[in-house]
Amino acid sequence: MPVTKEEVLRALSVVKDPDLGRDLVALGMIENVNIDPQNNVNFTIVLTTPACPVKEQLKQQSESVVSALPGVRAVTAEVTSRVRNGTMTQREGIPGVRNTIAVGSGKGGVGKSTVAVNLALGLASEGARVGLLDADVYGPNVPLMLGTNAKPQPVGDKIAPIEAYGLKVISMGFFIDADSPVIWRGPMLTKLLTQFMYDVQWGELDYLIMDMPPGTGDIQLTTAQSVPLTGAVMVSTPQDVALLDAAKALMMFKKLNVPVLGLVENMSTFVCPHCANPTDLFGHGGAQMAAARYNVPFLGEIPLHLRIREGGDSGKPIVVDAPDSPEAEAFLRVARNLAAQVSVVAYKQQDAKRGAPVAFFSKR
Repeated sequence: MPVTKEEVLRALSVVKDPDLGRDLVALGMIENVNIDPQNNVNFTIVLTTPACPVKEQLKQQSESVVSALPGVRAVTAEVTSRVRNGTMTQREGIPGVRNTIAVGSGKGGVGKSTVAVNLALGLASEGARVGLLDADVYGPNVPLMLGTNAKPQPVGDKIAPIEAYGLKVISMGFFIDADSPVIWRGPMLTKLLTQFMYDVQWGELDYLIMDMPPGTGDIQLTTAQSVPLTGAVMVSTPQDVALLDAAKALMMFKKLNVPVLGLVENMSTFVCPHCANPTDLFGHGGAQMAAARYNVPFLGEIPLHLRIREGGDSGKPIVVDAPDSPEAEAFLRVARNLAAQVSVVAYKQQDAKRGAPVAFFSKR
């Protein structure tokens, strides 16, 4: 007896995306269902991000439920992705950019730029098109961390971003000497940031990661009020003094109606390279508890490790220099969890436009 497309879709309707809480058919993720005369079934699973943390799980589940249909000989599921726009407002966004994500912190010294750089590289390593905007104007460290001091060139009435490790990058650090201070007042900084967003030829991007300055000053307010952000990621070390400041920055974004996509605990645990004993130099688990307290997702923890620091100083970030290391895998887990939260926001926006009930953030 021939298998029908309706039977295949009915079988796939039991497979749910754990972050979005709905089945793949209802989410419109199943495309190109084909059944040949021998009942060999092929279909495509179109995920919302190439960095989906459960893509192998969804592929296996989908092939399994279809294989169980009577008469099916073989099943092949192709997995691809189409990143959705997660912008929650009606304001005009940056042309070509689907999702703009601010990476911030309540105070300096918590490794925010290191996290931003490696998150961007982690998303790119999964196949996403990623840009990195260094909005930390007073401390533009991104060029050093990416090992480039190239000068951006004009292209018509736009500026061409620098390309490094597959990322499109812009930074104040490309325009000044390494030891030159930036002594500018707020209005000048605001104008520069606007130029970085709208006068750079970003092209088509799935994610634009913005490395924000620490704190809650002019640049954060300008960004939140002038750019339709998909959301913000907060970086903190585990100790109370850092978390107290992170909470203030988190609440600032919430008051400005910017979704907080999650908290990252950086410098979480130090493992001695000689005795292999773990030591919680700054404590452990504080960011995860804070995420629960403020009802935002916890994206993961990054260890305190010499190779991470060395990678930032040498211009060889660990995600690209040692991609199979446990430290790089920690950044990749955070990147995948971040991508999942962006997908949640995108579907939340879609539901809001339809007037349907909206889902809460996944607490992965």
